Amino acid sequence: MPSIEIQVMEGVFSDEEKRRIIEDVTDAFAGVAGQTIKAGTSVRIQEIRSGSWGYAGKQITTEVALEMKKRG
Repeated sequence: MPSIEIQVMEGVFSDEEKRRIIEDVTDAFAGVAGQTIKAGTSVRIQEIRSGSWGYAGKQITTEVALEMKKRG
């Protein structure tokens, strides 16, 4: 039973976007591992509190992550 964990900054993705992420990641994994495995695939989205994440030595906040999301 595969388990996939995705960490994102809190407040960046709506419930609908998280639903789509879970669905699309599951489908992508099944495309490689096989459709039989899809039914046993678990995907969890863990939201990290604003300011509790860093990238390239810089603290990331929800506001910064939202700006990055806008840029695509």
